[in-house]
Amino acid sequence: MSKRRVGLWLIGAVGGVSSTAVLGISALSRKVTDTTSLVTATPLFDGVDLDNFDQFVIGGHDIRRCSYVDAVRELHERSNVFNEAMIQVCTPDLEKWSANVRPGTVLGSGPTISKLADLPEVQRVNTPKEAIERVQADLRNFRDQNNLDQLVVANVSSTEPPKELDDRYSTIAKFRAALETKDTAIPASALYGWAALDLGIPYINFTPSLGSSFPAALQLAEERKTSVSGKDGKTGETMMKTVLAPMFAHRNFKILSWVGHNIFGNRDGVVLDDPTNKASKIQTKDQVVSSIVGYKPQTHVSIEYIQSLDDWKTAWDHIHFQGFLNTKMILQFLWQGCDSLLAAPLLLDIVRLTLLAQRRGEVGILKHLACFFKSPMGCDEHDFFKQMEMLAAYVGRVR
Repeated sequence: MSKRRVGLWLIGAVGGVSSTAVLGISALSRKVTDTTSLVTATPLFDGVDLDNFDQFVIGGHDIRRCSYVDAVRELHERSNVFNEAMIQVCTPDLEKWSANVRPGTVLGSGPTISKLADLPEVQRVNTPKEAIERVQADLRNFRDQNNLDQLVVANVSSTEPPKELDDRYSTIAKFRAALETKDTAIPASALYGWAALDLGIPYINFTPSLGSSFPAALQLAEERKTSVSGKDGKTGETMMKTVLAPMFAHRNFKILSWVGHNIFGNRDGVVLDDPTNKASKIQTKDQVVSSIVGYKPQTHVSIEYIQSLDDWKTAWDHIHFQGFLNTKMILQFLWQGCDSLLAAPLLLDIVRLTLLAQRRGEVGILKHLACFFKSPMGCDEHDFFKQMEMLAAYVGRVR
């Protein structure tokens, strides 16, 4: 395999998911951990030209003053994950990559996210265009200084409030005109996405935020011959829904109601404690069951911030269904997992496959990545097994 130098630029660079992914890249490259939880490490991908983890260089934007070492240690101490020996071995990489983190922007992020910012530079722009130009300057410098053959941008920042699209998002020309004004309503995720795509860099939206999921951005991706994927990484409770709902459909059970209650205590939980931001997350989590079974049972999704849980997310689901002779039955399950450790390997899978797609000249929405997202762009299929068949068919074509 060739020794390409590939860059991963993370939006929300020192958050829980990012810092876990970065520690993972270092640990995998130094061979102090195995490839458990990486889909791209399974036999399905044997013979596929994916980048090794020792080929990666990391950088990113954040609105908080922090380093990868501090972020990893905070997660280690608060949530009792990782181990000290691994952190020690990977510290040189974490320190080196921390030097590549730059101040981001909170323009259009909403008050809850803006409150997290403790870097004065994040506020110093007058227009969305200025924010984009700053982001692009950072991306160019990172690419040039590290002699990168490829670069991909991934948004793993906090969830923004939902955004209703209006005419300014409809075409490249109209969106560019809006960028020239002092419009503070355009979300930061869209600014980051536009900045990347305009430079021909693929953009991954691992969040429910707007990102690149609007017509003008998709047009720009086509024009710049680059790719997009998203939205919202499918890591836990929603993944279970997309696995279990097909069983109910195939066995011809009728789902009467499906209630999911989620509690967790990390920084994402702080943001989602705001009902406005929470609405974006609930929207992506609450759509999958009806799309799979073909009818709309009563559903309810709740997300609550419980500080003491830190990064350990707990989901309790209650499924009320009707069986033979109209008998009502119940299935319940409890899902407990470390949020960042569930998300990070999925992010690495998506990044590796996005870099592969870029080398192959693929343009537009990477629909074959649907299995990794709660609300996959360009794909109405939510059945996890059918989504995996889509991925396997793609791998068969490229191998």
